[in-house]
Amino acid sequence: MERKIFTELNEINSEDLHESLAKVGFRRSQDIAYRPSCDSCTECKSVRIPVACFRPNRTQRRLININADITPEERPLRATEEQYDLLRKYLAKRHAGGGMADMTFDEYICMVETSPVNSTLMEYRLPCDGERAGKLIAVTLTDKMSRSLSMVYSFFDTHNDYQKRSLGTYIILDHVARARQCALDHVYLGYWVKNSPKMAYKKNFRPLEILGSEGWLLAPRHKPPSS
Repeated sequence: MERKIFTELNEINSEDLHESLAKVGFRRSQDIAYRPSCDSCTECKSVRIPVACFRPNRTQRRLININADITPEERPLRATEEQYDLLRKYLAKRHAGGGMADMTFDEYICMVETSPVNSTLMEYRLPCDGERAGKLIAVTLTDKMSRSLSMVYSFFDTHNDYQKRSLGTYIILDHVARARQCALDHVYLGYWVKNSPKMAYKKNFRPLEILGSEGWLLAPRHKPPSS
């Protein structure tokens, strides 16, 4: 049985509250901050990348080069049908049995546009085709804190044509690069569960900090897939 602690992020001092809660493992969903609080399990661990120490490994550097043709663009918090269509396809392929699988467009609007804190949408597009905008292949909803970025939710094109791009990893690398340009301290990646295949990619970012009972500590080193 899953249990969570919730608190409302109201309009009074919401930015400072949000940042303070992020440091102790809370995540934002619309105007709510939450943290797992199960009776007999503490496997959901908050993880973040310390930007100044991070260096992409060989595989990650190759992905940066492969995706050099992608154009990232920061957008206002306005949900579009184009984004929603990409989200539906992503959920059907990656999370068909999840709680978001049946998300309606109105629910997507609420997810994107209901934020009491400084948030942004990042769209990632392929090169333009003539006068038309390039194809949308990835989107992130990101919170911008005073010293950190927090990746609230990401989705991308899962078509086989884009498998070599590893878009999920590339999006994180792009956020780390943006955080470094702004001299920020961390990029928050949400929760990580040991031995969960769907979350294993987060351990490929080194160094990685994990929040435990003694605070934020570096994850134990392991041999990366291609360093």
